[in-house]
Amino acid sequence: MKLLTFTLLLALVAPAVFAQDNYDADLIPSNLRNRANAIVRNSVVTVDMRAADNVSYTVSKAITVLNKNGENSARLVLFYDKNTSIKSIKGEVYNEVGKLSSRFSQSDFRDESAISDFSLFEDSRVKHYLPLVNSYPYTIVYNYEIRYKQNLIIPDWVPQTANDVAVEKSSYVLISKVGDEFRVKSQNVGAQPEEQLVKDQKTTTWKVSSLLASKPEPYSPFRETYQTVVKVAPKNFSYYNVKGDYTNWQELGKWQYDNLLKGRNLLPDATVQMIKELVKSETNDKEKAKKIYQYLQNKTRYISVQIGIGGFQPTKAADVDRLGYGDCKALVNYMQSLLNVAGIESYYCVVEAGTEKKSLDPSYASMNQGNHVILCMPLKGDTTWLECTSQKIPFGYLGDFTDDRYVLACTPDGGKLLRTPKLNASQNLQIREAQLTLSKDGNVNGHVKTIFSGSQYDNHEAMVGKPLTEQQKLLKEVYDIDNIDFNQISYLQNKQIKPEATEDIEISIRNYATLNNDKIFLKPNAFNIKGNVSESKNRTLPLYINRGYTDVDTISYQLPENVIPLIAPDEKEFKSAFGSYSSKTSIEGNKLIYIRKFVLNEGTFAPALYAEFAKFIADVNTSDHLKLYLNFKK
Repeated sequence: MKLLTFTLLLALVAPAVFAQDNYDADLIPSNLRNRANAIVRNSVVTVDMRAADNVSYTVSKAITVLNKNGENSARLVLFYDKNTSIKSIKGEVYNEVGKLSSRFSQSDFRDESAISDFSLFEDSRVKHYLPLVNSYPYTIVYNYEIRYKQNLIIPDWVPQTANDVAVEKSSYVLISKVGDEFRVKSQNVGAQPEEQLVKDQKTTTWKVSSLLASKPEPYSPFRETYQTVVKVAPKNFSYYNVKGDYTNWQELGKWQYDNLLKGRNLLPDATVQMIKELVKSETNDKEKAKKIYQYLQNKTRYISVQIGIGGFQPTKAADVDRLGYGDCKALVNYMQSLLNVAGIESYYCVVEAGTEKKSLDPSYASMNQGNHVILCMPLKGDTTWLECTSQKIPFGYLGDFTDDRYVLACTPDGGKLLRTPKLNASQNLQIREAQLTLSKDGNVNGHVKTIFSGSQYDNHEAMVGKPLTEQQKLLKEVYDIDNIDFNQISYLQNKQIKPEATEDIEISIRNYATLNNDKIFLKPNAFNIKGNVSESKNRTLPLYINRGYTDVDTISYQLPENVIPLIAPDEKEFKSAFGSYSSKTSIEGNKLIYIRKFVLNEGTFAPALYAEFAKFIADVNTSDHLKLYLNFKK
């Protein structure tokens, strides 16, 4: 009886290595081939987390690549650092009929530094491998084991990594001690996991099969919101020999404050006195904070630091004060320390940054959510947020990098989920006015002034401060009009909490209008034509518009003296749940006036409404291509 139990225990903890399966591509079920460029024949991911500081992560996976478009699925990329070691890698490649054609091992992998071009210190490295095969289909089988000296972050199980990948079968095995507490968040897995107990060991297994590839659907929600996934977070954890436990955001925020932030805000006496002197004439906290923020921007610059627990723990404020640089964590901690000198409360906030609005999950706390840190000042009746990594961004403005999402504020009382300000369609403005002259030869020249605000404030940030020749090159890409030249270019930024950027340009466009005998054909909408959206028949996913905006264009054309402006006023207007559109063309004396307003609403809509959305955008596109003709005098 003891021998049987011991043998079963070995079977449960041993790495999953496939028996000699038949990898003949003809054995793949026909329904899995539809829309697939690669197919996971079998995958077993095993996580043994019985020891908090020695977690084994073992993967055995067989993938059939059907064509060149599926190549990326055959690529194996493994990151490692001082806290993560790659214990073994081996694999085989099989041809179309399942015959072994080659083997590979860890020595065949390229090993490179994973340091990013904006990072000063980073101890992460990467091994990667792609078989040199140019005959399709083929199957790659690999087995590897990674050891983590921590269990704070357990990789999520995502059996289907892309739309064009089908999955024949896949499983996820979690091995823990009986009595270990951990939280699980699963999505679209289907059946409940299987559980097995052997002595003091518990094995939990999730399985999926026959996951079909799908056609990408435009304007879909983020893949994370609907993909099959299992996430695991242990209650008790170890990370770089730092122990802790948590079951919710409040406890996780408390642990971060007590173990990662507390005591790292001390500043040199000279800096303390300097800050006090800097703000002594200000009577309210917001003006004090603004002066301190300007000091931060003038003194520091952003450089990534990702070493050891430094991946989560900020550099001490005194070190940033001395060096003048730091990563997002360090600069937020430094700004918070400076504010403390002025008696201003602030919160160190973890956020998932990016133009796609991704919130921390309120129902599931974990350390592997969030990739950036910002600062929140809960000023009485006037909460103000600060992005501390930019030397250009206005005080109190976050922009579309961190707007409208849940973040974790780490405070002495514990973690708090807060929501950053939302920039709605009525705030995200692009207001353009153009005074143009149309010549009898069809050329156009004149002055164009555009004001950007809200999430559109940063639209042309890349242009600011660049040499004229580079600005001209970048603007030609933005305006995308044949034969356009930019003769004068200037930018003015009004860096208030609700900032505005103004672009002033002098342009000339050769042969913009088309000549045909005694007529001139003119497209009045020169600068802002809305492109059509792709079709999406038999749609299954919701329609998701990440962020709304408003564009208003007013263009005046001074017409040639020898042109008869016999143009009937043209006016269009339509509305839908997705936004609104209006345009108007009129004649005032010898001027043609074109006014356009387009509003796109953000939101999530039922899949069946996509056809209505596509029609709305198509109507906008058709109206934007309005073409008028003018007669020459005879």
